[in-house]
Amino acid sequence: MKKLICIILLFTGLTGFKPNSNRHITGKISDAQIAIPGATVQVVGTKIAVITDMNGMYAIDVPDGCDQLSFNFIGYLKQVVKIKKSDVINVVLIPNTNGLNEVVVAGYGTAKRMHMRRSSGSPNADISIDEPVGNSDAKVTEADPNMPAATLRRPVPLVANQVNTDESYSPIVENGFDNVKDKPLSTFSVDVDNASYSNVRRMINNGQMPPANAVRIEEMINYFSYNLSPPNNNEPVAIHTELSAAPWNAKHRLLRIGLKAKIIPNDALPASNITFLLDVSGSMEDQNKLPLVKASMKMLVDELRPKDKVAIVTYAGDAGIRLMPTSGDKKATIDSVIDALYAGGSTNGGEGIKMAYKLASENYVTKGNNRIIMATDGDFNVGPSSNEDMETLITRERETGVAISILGVGMGNLKDSKMETLADKGNGNYFYIDNITEARKALISEFGGTMFIVAKDVKLQVEFNPAKVQAYRLLGYEDRMLNKEDFNNDRKDAGDMGSGHTVTALYEIVPAGIKDDYAGSVDPLKYQQVEEQHYSTTGEMLTIKFRYKQPDSMTSKMSQEVVKDDPEELSKTSADFKFAASVAEFGMLLRDSQYKQGSNYDQAIKLARQAKGEDNDGYRSEFIKLVESAKLLDKSALASNANVNIK
Repeated sequence: MKKLICIILLFTGLTGFKPNSNRHITGKISDAQIAIPGATVQVVGTKIAVITDMNGMYAIDVPDGCDQLSFNFIGYLKQVVKIKKSDVINVVLIPNTNGLNEVVVAGYGTAKRMHMRRSSGSPNADISIDEPVGNSDAKVTEADPNMPAATLRRPVPLVANQVNTDESYSPIVENGFDNVKDKPLSTFSVDVDNASYSNVRRMINNGQMPPANAVRIEEMINYFSYNLSPPNNNEPVAIHTELSAAPWNAKHRLLRIGLKAKIIPNDALPASNITFLLDVSGSMEDQNKLPLVKASMKMLVDELRPKDKVAIVTYAGDAGIRLMPTSGDKKATIDSVIDALYAGGSTNGGEGIKMAYKLASENYVTKGNNRIIMATDGDFNVGPSSNEDMETLITRERETGVAISILGVGMGNLKDSKMETLADKGNGNYFYIDNITEARKALISEFGGTMFIVAKDVKLQVEFNPAKVQAYRLLGYEDRMLNKEDFNNDRKDAGDMGSGHTVTALYEIVPAGIKDDYAGSVDPLKYQQVEEQHYSTTGEMLTIKFRYKQPDSMTSKMSQEVVKDDPEELSKTSADFKFAASVAEFGMLLRDSQYKQGSNYDQAIKLARQAKGEDNDGYRSEFIKLVESAKLLDKSALASNANVNIK
C-alpha cells in the first residue's frame, strides 16, 4: 500500500497535476464615500460570480486561465480589471452619468494615466481597464474621446438628451405675491419630503433638464441638513429665523424660517414595527429598480435591533405575505426572503397597500414606530390606481395609526405624482432612490428623522404687518397650503417631523414704501367703507405662529416668534442662509419661474460656494457641480455664455 501511494504522488508531481488551481481573490468595493453592499463581482468569461457583503467586501475563486474580473452595481459604471500579481483588488466605482470626467487612476504606491477603451461605440458602454496600476486598485471615470484630456474636469454634458418617458408629475401652480392688506395671513403645513432633489439630480446627471413640475423647491431646499440648535425644555421643535436681502432682487427681503426637531439617540429610539411593502411587478425588473430596492432593504435590516420586527408584503397581480413579523436579530432569515424576490406580472398596488396596513395594524406596538416602507415605481395598472383612488385609500388607512414612507425608484415610467400623494396623505415621507448612496442617506444616515416622529400635524401661520410689508410670497409648499382656519383646527391633518429633522421655509417679502410691480393694487372700493387701521410702531415685521401635537396627543400646542424689520447684509448671513437661498434660486431657474427676477446660475453657484462649509458628506459640493451642469444644459445659458470656463 505504501508503495502504491508513493507511485501516485510521484505521478502527480511529474504531470504537474494541481488539486486546486483556483486563485483566491479578495477586496472591497466602494464609491467615493462608502462601501457598496450587493455589488456583483464576476470572473469574465464564466458564470462564476459573488455579491459583496454589507461592508462591500468580497472573496472569489478564479479558475486557472482566467485573468479578468468585472465589477458592477446599479447606477455605477461597470469596470473590468485585469488580475496581476496581487490577490487583493479594491475598486472604487463611479456613478454612471453622461458626465465627462477627467480619467484618474490611483494605486497603492504610484498613480498614472491609463489608456481607456470602450467595448462599443455606445456612450453608456462598459469601460475596460487595459493596464491596472500597482496592486490592481483602480478609480476610473469616463473620458470623451472627442475632447482634449486637458479640458476634462467635471460632468459637462453639452446637449440635453431627448428622452421619451412615461413619467407623471402633479401640476404645480406657483405661489404668487399676496398683498398684505388683502391677505395678512399665510398658513401652510411642513413638508419633510426630499424626493424632488434626488430625482432632479438624476435627470441632470443623465443630460436632461427636468420638467418644471418635477421641481418642488421646498423639497430641494430640505434635502440638505442645516446647522440649527435643537429645542430646550423638552419641547419637540425649535424655531429659528434670519432676514436679509433677496439675492435675486436687492429691494426685496428674504426671510428664512428654520425648524429643528429634538434628537433622540438611536439606542433610545422606541421599538419598530416595520412592514416592507415591495412592488415585484414586471415594471420593476430593471437593475435600478427591484435589485436596488433589495440592496436598500438589506441595509436597513442590518440596522435593526432585537426589539424591532419586520414583515414583508409583496404585490404584482396579487398581493401576498412573504414574511410574518420577525425579530430584527434574525437578519439571515429576513435577508433570505429578500434575496428570493423577483419581478414579474401586473401591478395591483391597492391590494398590496390594504394587506400591508392590515398586517401592520395587527402587530401594532403601543408608543412604538409603526410604519410601512413601500418601494415602487408607482406604475399601478390593476385595480383602483388613480391618484384620487390612492388618496381615498390612504386617508382611510392612516386612521390605524400606521405611517407610510415611500421609496420611489426607476426612470422612464416613474409615477411621482402617485407616490407623493401616498406619502403626503399617509403621514409619511417620500424619497427618490437613484443609487445605493442615496438609499444609505435616507435609511441609515437619517434613520431617526425618517422613522421616528417627535411632533405631528406641524403647521405654521405667518402674520405680516402692513406697516412694514406690502406683499409676500412663500417659495414652494404649493401642495401644502392651508386655509387660515385650518391652523387652529386640530382635526386638520398636516406634516410630521422626525428625530433630528430640519425644515426650512423661505418667504420673499416686498417691504412697504417701495415701488414694485409684484405688490399689486386695486382701485378704492365704492360701496364699502374701508376702516383705517393702526399698526404697531415697535418695528415688528411679522409674527410666526407654530402649532404641533405630541406624537401621542390629539390636542395641539402653539408657540410664536416675532421678527423685527432689521435685516442683515447678505454677506454677513449664515452659511445655511446663503445655501438655502442658492438652492431656491436654482429651483426657480429650473422651473423658469415667472418670479425668478434677477436669478442666474453664476450667482447661485457663487452663493453655494460661499456656503459649502466643512461639507463632510459632500452633498453641498455635489450641488455646486449639479448647478454647473444645469447651466451648460440650459440652452439660454449656453447662448449667453459662449465661452464657458469652469474651475
